[in-house]
Amino acid sequence: MKSSSASARRRRGTIQKLPSGSLRVRVYGGYDPVTKQRHYLTEVVPAGPKAAAQAEKVRTRLAAQVDAGRQPRTAATVAQLMERYLETARVEHSTRQGYEGLVRNHIVPLLGDQQVGRVRGEVLDSFYAELRRCRVHCRRGRAIVDHRTQVDHVCDQRCRPHRCRPLGEGTIRHAHNLLNGAFALAVRWEWVGTNPVAKAVAPTVPAPNPEPPSASQAARIVSEAWKDPVWGLFVWLAMTTGARRGELCALRWNRIDFGTGVLTIRSSIAEVGGRTWEKDTKTHQQRRIVLDPQTLALLRAYLVHSAEQAAALEIALSQDGFVFSTDPDRSTWPRPGTATQRYSRMCARLGYAMHLHQLRHYSATELISGGIDIRTVAGRLGHGGGGVTTLRVYSAWVAEADQRASISLATRMPQLPEAVFGDVPTPTALSPAVRTHNDAASPYMKIAADLEAAIRCGALKPGDQLPTVKHIAAQYQVAVGTGHRSIALLAERGQVEVSRGRRAEVARRG
Repeated sequence: MKSSSASARRRRGTIQKLPSGSLRVRVYGGYDPVTKQRHYLTEVVPAGPKAAAQAEKVRTRLAAQVDAGRQPRTAATVAQLMERYLETARVEHSTRQGYEGLVRNHIVPLLGDQQVGRVRGEVLDSFYAELRRCRVHCRRGRAIVDHRTQVDHVCDQRCRPHRCRPLGEGTIRHAHNLLNGAFALAVRWEWVGTNPVAKAVAPTVPAPNPEPPSASQAARIVSEAWKDPVWGLFVWLAMTTGARRGELCALRWNRIDFGTGVLTIRSSIAEVGGRTWEKDTKTHQQRRIVLDPQTLALLRAYLVHSAEQAAALEIALSQDGFVFSTDPDRSTWPRPGTATQRYSRMCARLGYAMHLHQLRHYSATELISGGIDIRTVAGRLGHGGGGVTTLRVYSAWVAEADQRASISLATRMPQLPEAVFGDVPTPTALSPAVRTHNDAASPYMKIAADLEAAIRCGALKPGDQLPTVKHIAAQYQVAVGTGHRSIALLAERGQVEVSRGRRAEVARRG
């Protein structure tokens, strides 16, 4: 009897029978750092003939977890963890705003009530699946109306039945990274023993698909922008330097060296919720960009013009004034959001659905197409990693430039004889039509040559619609941007007609 009593006292945890017949197992897990109370590991074993034996196994397993330090040390929820994480995270204000939006709109509604110690791979997979189903987390099968406003109103045609729209893969990846950072901190705080997010399959990163304006579109955009000289210079600098909008808004006169022709980018203007402030660049590093003589002359002329305007108002133009400020003394910076909206409205008047960041893509792709090496392009754009980001984003244009390099090299090789391997003709002996097709300098030119041949032979007649850009990209196994460039090239040659919202058509000969 003494031995049996001692054994019972040595057993850790309790097994309690519930009114339903189930058994609840509780094992002391230590002091809860969040609730400041004792923390117990609890698990319920369903009723059954083997419930007692199963409960004993659960008690032993939970005790072993405590001994190994692998048990969750708190009953805190995911919502509490995210709140503490945001309190301690050292990030910029704009980044924090994005984090808070993800937590408020997606993480807390779906995972907020979950205890951090109970989050497993299955829970995370269900979370990601729900984000891919609908971004507002509506209930399945329930009729919902997307109202035009949240205040009391009379519904009209603007209030429509709800349609589920998935959250973007990039945003889902951001939510995964945010959870991963929070749970990594929970492990360091000893709230949990392991990080379940690190073991989960991370959402895929969407492939970058830059769509820069074509040469003809860029020409129209610049011509339209120059109707206002200051706005035209802003758009011109965005094209020639590839600078971000916030970097152009933060540009000061003393960061332009007219002697050496070098522009130095040291800071950027951030904007969140109507509030703006000056901060470091995205990579927290300054960079120097050499300006071409024409751009330098435009900036010098604008400086003289600005100084004359200030002198007329009896104001001294400060050397550290902002280049694109709307104030006469150039003491305040312009708003990045204003530049974005103005550019989008200007493009809409031209029939283009474009955004300001595409000018950065235009600068990058033109440099790559011109044969500039990737490290130099990355340096001008301010990409980190020695060009890794540049390669990932602009891989299609790098492939095109590489193909042009091979063709350029081939044209400089000694001429081959008519036949090398018996009667098999060499490329120089091929027909002119085939040589013209093979000499296309890049994939988009090859696609344009194929479509042009179809037009000339009558396979595509005037007024016929061309295949969609997505179909062209899939057929030739190229990026969608490459398909756009091929259509733009045909439009420049007058072979096709393009208009906003419609597929390109074979030009009608008048």
